[in-house]
Amino acid sequence: MNNEQAHAAHHDIDVIYFAMGCFWGPEETFASTPGVLSTAVGYMGGVTANPTYEDVCTGTTGHAETVRVQYDNAITDVNDLLEVFWVSHDPTSLDRQGNDIGSQYRSAVFITNDTQLNEAMRTMREYQEALEDHAFGRIVTEIVPASEAGPFYYAEDYHQKYLEKNPNGYRCHSTTGIPFPTIDV
Repeated sequence: MNNEQAHAAHHDIDVIYFAMGCFWGPEETFASTPGVLSTAVGYMGGVTANPTYEDVCTGTTGHAETVRVQYDNAITDVNDLLEVFWVSHDPTSLDRQGNDIGSQYRSAVFITNDTQLNEAMRTMREYQEALEDHAFGRIVTEIVPASEAGPFYYAEDYHQKYLEKNPNGYRCHSTTGIPFPTIDV
């Protein structure tokens, strides 16, 4: 058991991976989400071992720019993270977010347990209904077990916490503008 697993065994800590376009903005968004313990950016879902940013940008490695999110279930629920995911990009746009075009900008959730899978599928259905009410198309987000997507390769140091280091840096604001539906109780 490594240190991360040992730490997680004492707390209800999980990891989930989100791909939603350029990874700088989503990392900043998730880093400020209550209950998120750490974030990192990298490449996931491809076939090339140890890809560089330049490799991924060729579109030939199959990787998506991805944010690794470690969170504490005692503070936040995976549903809170999924709601942020759905509304913070356009999940109906295939291999594109705004002016960022290519498979590395695709929408994906790489899940690490059955709860994440069930909630990702449920929230996708709920958000799809909200989008259809506003004449949007089908959600094209991939929902794949992280174990099937392959390793998460950490991006180069200059990409980590990029917007903390470069506050005026690029933030892709491609969204549908449709809020996540709230359930009245």
